[in-house]
Order: sequence, then structure tokens, then C-alpha cells
Amino acid sequence: MIKTQTYCEPFCIQEGFQFEVHSISYKARESYSCFMHFHEVHEFIIFDEIDGSYFYSQGESQLKDNDIVFTPALETHDFELSNKKKSWTIIQFLPEFLAENNLMKEASFLQFGIHLRLNKEQLANVQTQVKWLKDSYSIDPHSVMSLTLLKLLILWVVEHAKPVSHLHAQPITTSKGYERLVPVIDLFRHNAYVELSLVEAAELCHISTSYFSRLFKSIFRFNFSEYTVRHKLYSAARMLTQTNKSITEISYELEFSNPSHFISLFKKQFNITPKQYRNELLGRSVEKIDSANI
Repeated sequence: MIKTQTYCEPFCIQEGFQFEVHSISYKARESYSCFMHFHEVHEFIIFDEIDGSYFYSQGESQLKDNDIVFTPALETHDFELSNKKKSWTIIQFLPEFLAENNLMKEASFLQFGIHLRLNKEQLANVQTQVKWLKDSYSIDPHSVMSLTLLKLLILWVVEHAKPVSHLHAQPITTSKGYERLVPVIDLFRHNAYVELSLVEAAELCHISTSYFSRLFKSIFRFNFSEYTVRHKLYSAARMLTQTNKSITEISYELEFSNPSHFISLFKKQFNITPKQYRNELLGRSVEKIDSANI
């Protein structure tokens, strides 16, 4: 397993994989970027060192070293982290993994985003299991051993981790503001890009432009135009890893004005060009294959 600078978090699971594991680390004051987003897979993030906030369906919570967060597929979430040193392990897996492995109790527990903590004894157990999982994954991510270790980790976390209580937090998804924005939110959930003006988006939600703007920024922490561009860039990152389409094809499919403009925006957001990003992900895949053949 290699450490890569993943920009906020991986954008997808490699085709043919049931899950992926990534180790992420940032030095103090090293650039970090994230925004309110969602993806099509379930995700555990098991932190080592962390200082910041987790924004999810239950509101906002403060992160501490060794915390765990779970975010289900298609649920919006975000992280706002300090400039201190930070590191974590991301485990993303297909939603159907739970049903296929008879994890129905666990699936019920993991319906919504949740912030978890373990006592010292169980933390040590989970850290050991994460190491076993990463080691097995680096050898063969498709092996019975790898899949069994993932199942064990899910069982263990659900059984022993305790939710961080939020006595005053209102779930974002049940707020009136969120409900008013659902027509536009659903477009972002199910489309690679959304080409709506602010006026059109407000009309779709049957509210005034000014009210739409205030609601949208209060939930997504970016104004509508900023979020639209970031959503397209994250979609572009997925396409770079999931397809063989050229950078030019991707730029026009997502309706950027031209490839140069797309490359410039992508580099500004992720501190790397689309070509470099694709090559980095391809290098990661080659290393997995080489490790499996040792």
C-alpha cells in the first residue's frame, strides 16, 4: 500500500473492486482541500491524527485523534480541518457488500452519517484490524482474506464504537431549508454536471433567488456558482479514473468552455493537472498488480 496525496478523498472505487483502502497524510500547514460532496459508495474514515470539524446529516461535530466517521452512499458531507499534521485511513466499499455478506444489522446501523469513538482497548483492536486489512489488500484486494477482514472490521466497529452525542444538532436532511432545495440537490446527486443559472435553480425550488442563495450557502458552505464548478471538477476526477476518455473529451462532455480552461480550474482546485492526476491513479493501480504478483 502506498501513500498518495488524495484530494479530500478518493472519487470512486476502481471498476471490478468491492472496496478500496487508502492511507492519507498531510504535514503541518500542507495544502488541504475539501467541499460538501457525496459519492456512490459507503465510506469509513479512521483517523490517526486530526483536528477539525465533520459536517454531515446530523449537523457538525468536532473531530479528535482516533475518531471514526461513516458516511453512506449519496449523503452529502464535508470536512474543515486545521493546518496541523493529520492522517487517516479511508475505506470505501460498495453498498451491496453489506447485503451480500448478511450484514443486515450493520446495514441498519449505517443508514446515516455517524461520528464514532472507541475506548482504548477496542481502538487498539481496530487499529490492528486496519493494518491487517491494508496488508491483505496490498497483496490481493479480491482475496477471501481481504473481504473477510473488511467484514470483520465492519462488524467490530458497529459492535463496539459509540456515537458522539449531539444534543443540539438538527439533522441537515430533515431541516426545512434542505427540503426546499431537494429539487436542485437531486440534480447534483444524479448528474455529472448541473447547468442552471441561479435564477433557474431558485425557480425549480419555487423560492426567490435571494432566499435560495442564503439557504444553499448555509447548507453547502459555498455559493451556488462555486458549488456547481466544484461538482463538475469532482465529476471530471471520477471520469479520469473510470474511463479512457481524453482530457479534451471530458472537458467538452462536462461543458467547460475549452480544455485549457478545464485544466486551469482542475489544477487550481487539486494542485495537479488532469493528466498528472490520471497518471498518479494509474501508477497506484500498477503497484497493486505488481504487489499481487510478488
